[in-house]
Parts: sequence; structure tokens; C-alpha cells
Amino acid sequence: MLLVIDIGNTNIVFGVYKDETLVNHWRLSTAIQKTVDEYAILLNSLVYFEKIRLQDFHSAIISCVVPPLLFPFQRVCSKYIGIEPIVVEPGIKTGMPILYENPQEVGADRIVNAVAGYERHKKALIIVDFGTATTFDYVTPKGEYQGGVISPGMMISLEALFERASKLPRVELVKPKDIIGRNTVTAMQAGIIYGYVSLVDGIVKRMKDRVKTDPYVIGTGGLANLIYKESESIDEVDEFLTLKGLKILYEKNKDQPKTK
Repeated sequence: MLLVIDIGNTNIVFGVYKDETLVNHWRLSTAIQKTVDEYAILLNSLVYFEKIRLQDFHSAIISCVVPPLLFPFQRVCSKYIGIEPIVVEPGIKTGMPILYENPQEVGADRIVNAVAGYERHKKALIIVDFGTATTFDYVTPKGEYQGGVISPGMMISLEALFERASKLPRVELVKPKDIIGRNTVTAMQAGIIYGYVSLVDGIVKRMKDRVKTDPYVIGTGGLANLIYKESESIDEVDEFLTLKGLKILYEKNKDQPKTK
């Protein structure tokens, strides 16, 4: 079995592949202060309910945008599973040219998503990932990663309202009944939800006008479905896009010689 790990600023997602099937996945809060042993105990507890032992994993691949957590998860793999994981980093074989001015600046998760999306659709894409930041990534019809847009994520914006405006409360991120809020909570919810719908549709339109290739638009990330229901520009939501991309990159790199 293959263990795929996506380490983000807000969440860490684990996935278990048996051959081509995603057996299960789990989402945990990212916590830099946790130790190697604590993360190993958590992982062992999660897979236990699928009747899987850590020693059942033959391989692992990690995507990480939180540098302090990369080494701890490499140690989880080496110490508790007995394998050296593949890491999505500069030099990994992706099969996708990176046209960024400095390719090393591109987050690993953005490349993983781009590879997964293009592998499936084989056409121009815009991938909108609703995470800590909301990112928009453009893939050309030839399968080249060209670049994109980074904006503050929905939860960051919601927390900023709470923290910086003394009379505004912390609210749940759900769709309000009406665009015109008649109390503070629904007014804030309307501002975040419909504000981000307009942000997404507006940026996608501008990107389409710029590239003139009619890209297919994929939404992913934990909050994608919330926006997809109101958006006019997102064609589909793929909750497991990053995990699928990690599986694809594992297949491309599993026979590559290990470097130290």
C-alpha cells in the first residue's frame, strides 16, 4: 500500500492507496509543535481502523508547504514504517514544464494539483484551490504550468474581521439565507461567501480573457463545495485532486534512484 501525505498550512491530509484505489483519507489540523512520535501515534491510530499496520505501507510520498514539518514526517516514515518517502521538491520528475520565473517558488501542492488535473483532462486548466490561501493556477493546452494568482483564503479573511474589528463576532462559515443580512452574523457570512464567489468568478474571467484558451475550471480544497454551489465559473469540484496528484507523481518517480 502507498501512503500519500499533503502537509498544508491549515490541514494535513493522509491518504491510503491500495493499487489504484484510494482506500481512505483523513484530515488533521496542522500543528508544528507535535513531535515525530506524536504524529506516528496519530497515523497509526487512523490506519488501525482500516485494519492496516504502518508496516503494510511499501512506499510513501509527501507534499509539504510547511518546511518545519517536512523532516518530522520523513522521520515518521523512516523510523516507524521503515521506508524513505519521495518528497515533492525541485528535481522531482513531474512531466510538466514549469514556466514560473523561479520554479522553486511554486508551492508543491500547486504543482501536484496541476499534474493531477492535466493527467485527467489533457487540456487547458484553471485550478482553484481553497486552502489557507485561495490559489488560481493556469495550465496550458500543452500541459505547462504557467503561473497564477494567490489571494487570502476565506478563513483568513473571516478571522481578520473578528480580530481587527472589535464589535464583530467570530462566525461559522456557512451560506446565509439572504445576500442582505439583517443581523451582524448573516451580514458577515454574506460578505465572505458572496464576496469570494465574486472574487473567484472575476479572477477566472480575467484569466480566461488573458489566455484565450477556454480552460476547464476545477475547484479543490476543503471549502471548494461551498463556493461551487454559487459560482458561475467552476466546472467541477475534485475533493481528492491533491491526493490523486501525489499518486501520479509517485508512479513517475518510484523507480528513480534515491539521492542524499
